[in-house]
Amino acid sequence: MELSDLDVNKTYSYADYLKWTFDERLELIKGKIFKMSPAPGSLHQRLSLRLARWVGNYLEGKSCEVFTAPFDVRLPRRSINDKEILTVIQPDVCIICDAKKVDDKGCLGAPDIVVEILSPGNNKKELQNKYEVYEEAGVLEYWIIQPLEKTFFKYILEDNHFKASKLLTIGDEVTSPILPGFILNLDELFADKNNN
Repeated sequence: MELSDLDVNKTYSYADYLKWTFDERLELIKGKIFKMSPAPGSLHQRLSLRLARWVGNYLEGKSCEVFTAPFDVRLPRRSINDKEILTVIQPDVCIICDAKKVDDKGCLGAPDIVVEILSPGNNKKELQNKYEVYEEAGVLEYWIIQPLEKTFFKYILEDNHFKASKLLTIGDEVTSPILPGFILNLDELFADKNNN
């Protein structure tokens, strides 16, 4: 089977997703197929690895864990049956504090923090759909990093709705009640190690 064999107007489930063997990486958002961008560039990968390493070091000996893409996050609505799960996303980085949500397939349920590092291939529809499913699923914090503009934006779940933070950039620090004591220094995150 090829990706072109799929009907983009059809609604697919995680059970369908598990059967696909083509090379393209996909995400399902409310049962609709979203092709992921080609392999991320070096800047994207540097930021993802840097962030995951720092958070991972901070979490050493704590109950939360950090995971990086490719890592399936299944967001069930009514049932945890694979045939009824219509959203499967691969965030660049996610932090999960409930060990019961992690299984051999990835994460079942909302991570505490989801991080998306934008690539030129990300489109507005994809970002809007992810915002909606993360909010509906109960993701506590949704972080969006824009590498080229060197900006950081965070949505925080309050009363089941996301509230936007101010846009942060070079010179700012990010903290989170989910990671008490952890400080993400944006100067260090966006530092170009090749020019030092």
